Amino acid sequence: MQLYELTIHEALAGLRAGSFSAVELTQAVLERIEHVESATGAYLHLAPQAALQVAARADQARADGQDGALLGIPLAIKDLICTQDMPTTCGSRILEGFMTPYDATVISRLRKAGAIILGKTNTDEFAMGSSTEASAYQLTHNPWDLTRVPGGSSGGSAAAVAAGECLGALGSDTGGSVRQPAAFCGVTGLKPTYGRVSRWGVVAYASSLDQVGTLAQDAQDCELLLSVIGGYDPNDATSSQLPLPASEESLEPNLRGMTLGLPKEFFAAGLQPGVEQAVRCAIETFSELGAEIVKVSLPHTRYAVPTYYLISTAEASANLARFDGIRYGKSAEKADDIWEVFRRTRSERFGPEVKRRIMLGTYALSAGYYDAYYKKAQQVRTLIKQDYDRAFETCTALLTPTSPTTAFKLGERIDDPLAMYLGDLCTLSLNLAGNCGISVPCGSADGLPVGLQILGNTYDEAAILKMARVYQQVTDWHRARPVL
Repeated sequence: MQLYELTIHEALAGLRAGSFSAVELTQAVLERIEHVESATGAYLHLAPQAALQVAARADQARADGQDGALLGIPLAIKDLICTQDMPTTCGSRILEGFMTPYDATVISRLRKAGAIILGKTNTDEFAMGSSTEASAYQLTHNPWDLTRVPGGSSGGSAAAVAAGECLGALGSDTGGSVRQPAAFCGVTGLKPTYGRVSRWGVVAYASSLDQVGTLAQDAQDCELLLSVIGGYDPNDATSSQLPLPASEESLEPNLRGMTLGLPKEFFAAGLQPGVEQAVRCAIETFSELGAEIVKVSLPHTRYAVPTYYLISTAEASANLARFDGIRYGKSAEKADDIWEVFRRTRSERFGPEVKRRIMLGTYALSAGYYDAYYKKAQQVRTLIKQDYDRAFETCTALLTPTSPTTAFKLGERIDDPLAMYLGDLCTLSLNLAGNCGISVPCGSADGLPVGLQILGNTYDEAAILKMARVYQQVTDWHRARPVL
């Protein structure tokens, strides 16, 4: 096994045993990036020399008896999380070359734990997309099939993990943007409960939905990353003060005493047969591990897509008003007055998907339409949340497909926004409810990875992480690697 193929916990064990150094590990990952990055296009910015310098300091710290939770581990960061020493562009021309004067809270915590930040990964512009095709800079290709999308909007992070271009990565999940690309790329992706991880220093798309998540090869790594980046942050008013779940070193391979619900709305028409077969096989494995499987209903799931695209676009319209060419990023040249600067900067430097969502959100918030659209959507959101609350009165967690299909072809849906939006049906409602969820590889269909989604109650990451880890003890889907 190559060093870049190690999980985070395997790499930590090797570093602590002295089997290799942080410099050797980082160099192996950088050589892997040099070998495959031209094919995947996962990164927007790389800092190899800085990474090696941090790795050398990590080796010295370990020699001095120090041992951080991620000391010497090379990671990648989605390019809408602020980093003081690297550009933060959000995949947009309006922030081309923009340098933030501070680190996001999650970055500060990674650095304190000894992590090595390799670079910033590609993303749909301002996280608005499900394929990473909406990036203003480049396409990212799925490592399993370079003609297909990696998912989005955290497609760069998912592709980097799958291709061995980092050991783990951070993404953000507003409507499935960690879980869906994790499923498409055959890696594990955790979306924590809203408020579990600080959003301070994370460029906002939809403030009531955004949440930083983790991508890695397995659930144990996702749990380790959460233990570092999670927890209360006074800089974030929505940050929870509830303690993080305690991590268990080893788990018995059984799930006796757990009741797992199958929401009928997620196993309806439109589900790709190969995806359904793989998910059904995974459900059978959970049953064999001792869990009780029951059928449940989340009846308001049918309204999740329109509800999400009203709330998220309305919040995007407000959040993106600050990008005007004056306070952030580059402004239009040769404008006659400040209003012309605003108009030209935003029209020339925002991409079509961002403009579409800003216009949708502005319309939903406009006079005469607020009550009919945004207010009504918030009321339906409450009903969706109540559906989840009722399900968790009897169920420990819920099992669903992460996506109704495997990764689709590049360009297949780019001119059909509705088809792109409907592809997020399995992930959107969890963000509206604010609950936690994780996607784990559970099989393949036509040679492409399939993801199983485990949905948990609010602040019950411990349950879904345990289920994911136990499942991965008895299956090998998460160990599969694409050939590049």
